[in-house]
Amino acid sequence: MSVCVHENRKSRASTGSMNIYLFHKSSYADSVLMHLNSLRQQRLFTDVLLHAGSRSFPCHRAVLAACSRYFEAMFSGGLRESQASEVDFRDSIHPEVLELLLDYAYSSRVVINEENAESLLEAGDMLEFQDIRDACAEFLERNLHPSNCLGMLLLSDAHQCTKLSELSWGMCLSNFPAICKTEEFLQLPKDIVVQLLSHEELETEDERLVYEAALNWINYDLEKRHGHLPELLRTVRLALLPAIFLMENVSTEELINAQAKSKELVDEAIRCKLRILQNDGVVNSPCARPRKTSHALFLLGGQTFMCDKLYLVDQKAKEIIPKADIPSPRKEFSACAIGCKVYITGGRGSENGVSKDVWVYDTVHEEWSKAAPMLIARFGHGSAELKHCLYVVGGHTAATGCLPASPSVSLKQVEQFDPVANKWTMVAPLREGVSNAAVVSVKLKLFAFGGTSVTHDKLPKVQCYDPLENRWTVPASCPQPWRYTAAAVLGNQIFVMGGDTEFSACSAYKFSSESYQWTKVGDVTAKRMSCQAVASGNKLYVVGGYFGTQRCKTLDCYDPTLDAWNSITTVPYSLIPTAFVSTWKHLPA
Repeated sequence: MSVCVHENRKSRASTGSMNIYLFHKSSYADSVLMHLNSLRQQRLFTDVLLHAGSRSFPCHRAVLAACSRYFEAMFSGGLRESQASEVDFRDSIHPEVLELLLDYAYSSRVVINEENAESLLEAGDMLEFQDIRDACAEFLERNLHPSNCLGMLLLSDAHQCTKLSELSWGMCLSNFPAICKTEEFLQLPKDIVVQLLSHEELETEDERLVYEAALNWINYDLEKRHGHLPELLRTVRLALLPAIFLMENVSTEELINAQAKSKELVDEAIRCKLRILQNDGVVNSPCARPRKTSHALFLLGGQTFMCDKLYLVDQKAKEIIPKADIPSPRKEFSACAIGCKVYITGGRGSENGVSKDVWVYDTVHEEWSKAAPMLIARFGHGSAELKHCLYVVGGHTAATGCLPASPSVSLKQVEQFDPVANKWTMVAPLREGVSNAAVVSVKLKLFAFGGTSVTHDKLPKVQCYDPLENRWTVPASCPQPWRYTAAAVLGNQIFVMGGDTEFSACSAYKFSSESYQWTKVGDVTAKRMSCQAVASGNKLYVVGGYFGTQRCKTLDCYDPTLDAWNSITTVPYSLIPTAFVSTWKHLPA
């Protein structure tokens, strides 16, 4: 197809006009490539010969340099290869794979299938055919499966395929009970095994599986690997093993008793286990910290926005089960979990009075107690756990002299609660006061997303608190002005969804806590503002919220490996969720 454009323009040399004919043939590039390929096949004007294995391929330097930075550097770098008429890859690349790359260079087309995808990706990365490498990675992403995820993990890490690596990690973590019994797992390099077994989001209902996987990996090549035993044992949550198994199997294991460092780790785990069984305070040792998949999900809600009950979400049965009445019903509070306890802070009661109260629900003993009150009565605030302490961020307090309470401007004040000392202290204030912001912690920092500013506008900023420096910064902006959003953490990514505008109500984003970059992810199943979100295992759960007059009645789950949402169950019509938390499950005896 050709395109002709006629224009009337004045000549620079005359006052008359002249016709300009702009001709463009859209198929020109393809026809040139086709002719170049024909010249290659006839060995006409070729100026370099590539060797791979026992085969040779005549080519044109200009064509290779145009589609590969590797060849461009080789032919223009002034090195010996730039003048040589032949390049010998020997056995570093399979001749059939090189042929596919050259076919692509001369035709812009290549057939990728299960048999050649990995080899093409490796060769594409080596010879810097970036388009081929990315296309192969995308093909492998779509064909990722528990049976090949370990191999894809190694391949993606070796060739810096970021998305394939993330998806492979997610599948390895969620299918650990199956993959840990494979030959491929036993052949993994030590660093990958350590990273996998120590991962917070490793999905296993029984820590014995992790312990046995570690020992099996050591025993697979005992002579070379026995020195890695202490490092492998540190990846196991030894104090979460059943007491009988810990005493009768682990503490008597010959490999462990033959190494002083390994024996010290087990002895510490036994001491932690005894403290857990005796309910002797908070046990903060890494060997006693449950993985995120060992968490239980709790909803707080009521028949109105006045929350009066706590519910357990049974993820297997897909049921929402009433557990306990809240001693002092309230609305516009914040809830957060630390260990096996749920902390409810502030809010407004039935008389609209603003509260300083802190109620604590112990999920192990199934009982409520009161903690020390906050320093400032507040509602519409956020809360998060950071290094075993509770932080409350922003919100409103009551305007002075107003009964019933009316909102003040959004607060800057931030408080920290130490559960062991049962004491609140003020920490550095927010850069800008906010209410109704989404607050989470990750990588030993607090993050507050959006919210309502002191001028009652939507704040399009990310505020970040570093407890080591005791100060807040603004490292990034939000993709849009946000308030009434929800946030939850998976790995190093913070997922933010929902909001009070037509667009934000159905959208979801992830925010990297390392690069401070935003990425759009799949839209939620229904428009939501004031929804609640929490992470469990390798998945994200969202519940509640409304938009306009429409209430959201489903509990939805987001799978990052598929970038897709699906509804898990329906929330009873009589329940309006107002908070969603994840606590440690009961520890094994």
